Amino acid sequence: MLVTEFTTEGTEASERFALWEETTSQSHMRNLLRSEDHEDFLGKMRVLDLGDVQVSALAYSHLEIARTAKLIRQSDPEMYLINYFLGGEGVVSVDGSDTTLRTGDLAVLDSSRPYWGDVRAVADKWSHVTVQFPRELLPLPGRTAQDLLAVPINGRHGMGGVFVRWLTDLNARAHEFTPADIPTLTSVTLDLLASAIARCLETEGSLTPEARKTALRARINAFVEQHLADPAMTPQAIADAHHISLRYLQQLLAENDTSPAAWIRRRRLERCRLDLANPRLSARPIQAIAARWGFTNPTHFSRLFRAAHGMPPRDYRNLQVPASANRQYLCAN
Repeated sequence: MLVTEFTTEGTEASERFALWEETTSQSHMRNLLRSEDHEDFLGKMRVLDLGDVQVSALAYSHLEIARTAKLIRQSDPEMYLINYFLGGEGVVSVDGSDTTLRTGDLAVLDSSRPYWGDVRAVADKWSHVTVQFPRELLPLPGRTAQDLLAVPINGRHGMGGVFVRWLTDLNARAHEFTPADIPTLTSVTLDLLASAIARCLETEGSLTPEARKTALRARINAFVEQHLADPAMTPQAIADAHHISLRYLQQLLAENDTSPAAWIRRRRLERCRLDLANPRLSARPIQAIAARWGFTNPTHFSRLFRAAHGMPPRDYRNLQVPASANRQYLCAN
């Protein structure tokens, strides 16, 4: 299994913090931990193991973390740790310089450099996502990342925003992945991170050509998902928004055996399919669902849907949403 989940619930209150210390020292690395809630520590963790790359979501109300020079001498995996703050706030310090981190910030740490952190969040909600991987896997010169240790990277927009949306989706969909997905998930995670770091330092030229291409694809993908409902979103509009030619956009997608128009159509049809299968939307007219996702011509939509799924939209809905569910919905309203 790629996913491991852990919680201190179900353990005696007095033993919870010690159990958290032991578990995280095995799943991550050895740090000195302290918490104001150590007498009744409520914490949970979800770890997605991608081999060389590990993505972990953690939740707790308060935790102080210290990686000391002594611990580094005892054992050092020589890894980068990327922390994305989903909620709450914290302080991180490298070389004695304190930095405040808030919701939406990213921070880079190095297992070979002493650091200290203090995080306050809400115990029952994911407080942050941590990505850890061997330093040599980052497709950037070592000095580039070192210049950003403990420096806040804005994850609320730009390439930082693309990267954190990717991390959020990895956490939410962790149980959907199989071992066959590992190479792709690892490559995209590292390339997006490298692009976010490079953009922050305005050194995108130091990225490998393949990393730049992957980052561009991710930006385009995010743009398409955000504008699916807009009938005016065309291949040319996508190319213009990313300052590339239509021909280059076509070349990018040709590598995945598709075209811009086919990709947009497929994503819109998928959103329509999900809405048609949703019992809560069973009273919404099919034409309204189609229009919601950019299909302005009902006949054209029905023809495309039949070609993609082998049946008209109404038949698909009837198979997915039983008549009894429809009756329950109508009675409730």
